Amino acid sequence: MNAIKRREIFTRLRAANPRPVTELEYRTPFELLVAVVLSAQATDKGVNLATRRLFPVASTPEALYALGETGLAEFIRTIGLYKSKARHLIAACRMLIERHGSQVPADRAALEALPGVGRKTANVILNTAFGQPTMAVDTHIFRVANRTGLAPGKTVLEVEKKLLKTIPDEFRINAHHWLILHGRYVCQARKPKCPECIIADLCEYKNKTPASHASPRTPKGVSPGSGPTDV
Repeated sequence: MNAIKRREIFTRLRAANPRPVTELEYRTPFELLVAVVLSAQATDKGVNLATRRLFPVASTPEALYALGETGLAEFIRTIGLYKSKARHLIAACRMLIERHGSQVPADRAALEALPGVGRKTANVILNTAFGQPTMAVDTHIFRVANRTGLAPGKTVLEVEKKLLKTIPDEFRINAHHWLILHGRYVCQARKPKCPECIIADLCEYKNKTPASHASPRTPKGVSPGSGPTDV
């Protein structure tokens, strides 16, 4: 895909949704960290249901650490892998308290040193909490990047590096959210909504869904290519 197409794709995505935000509910970098760790192999909706109960009780590393693994598990037991996530979060809280003054660090190496935090989670925190132009490549972004021709790659890291190299500077802060949204609501895995897609004429996917097979509805409050997002 050439640079002109790439710029036009992000120009349209920005026009449809100028200020994209994450679907995960949070107020502080720490709450975002907790929510993103919980979101692994879970839906944002499910995470929000749990954190709406959790955060009024424990919204700081000290308060969460005081719950202990068993106490935290009671709040998040509806989420997949909740026992291991509780263990990781309690260990992460201890590190935040002891090494970072209870503050979430705005540094990749320090973030990835926290239990339960990998490269993708670190990228989400750096981008969403600290405004850094990172690219957290999840399944949606990986699919969209390969399917459209934006940044074909065999691995998540390869796609991440290609996107960061080729996306124009003015779009990099929000590109993560736009691509996730597009993958979640329009360029879906099983049956992409190509007839509703605002970048269909720029997309290089050869097997576009014909109009007769398109889903007749877009989720309420979400215009094609826009809406709330997956971190």
